[in-house]
Amino acid sequence: MKRRILFLCVANSARSQMAEGLARALLGRDTEVQSAGSRPSKVNPYAIEAMAELGIDMSGHRSKSVEEIDPQAVDVVITLCAEEVCPVLPGRVRRLHWPIPDPASSDPAISAEEMRVRFRRARDQIRERLAGLVELLG
Repeated sequence: MKRRILFLCVANSARSQMAEGLARALLGRDTEVQSAGSRPSKVNPYAIEAMAELGIDMSGHRSKSVEEIDPQAVDVVITLCAEEVCPVLPGRVRRLHWPIPDPASSDPAISAEEMRVRFRRARDQIRERLAGLVELLG
């Protein structure tokens, strides 16, 4: 039986998208992976770039609303919010919380290179947590 994992954050543009891409690459065919947000926007180009550095193509991803997700089709919900309020998926699911700071920013004082550093840091934190998840889920 396949495990069904949902990653949630606010905009479904960076952290949850990177988690979805990484989980698909690391967890294999025995796992169905989705991501969504409470206020979906668009996939952040820096997230796409950070994942491409690992050979994971997210160019076809789109931001999705948590409203699009069937709670019955999810076994584990992993929220990735740090300072902001995470969306909630109702239902009886296993819940994990990985508080990873949002790498995205609209601050014009942050350079493109610093944005890349921020997205790589978030990506790598998610990748480390996924390694632990593999052990946890068995």
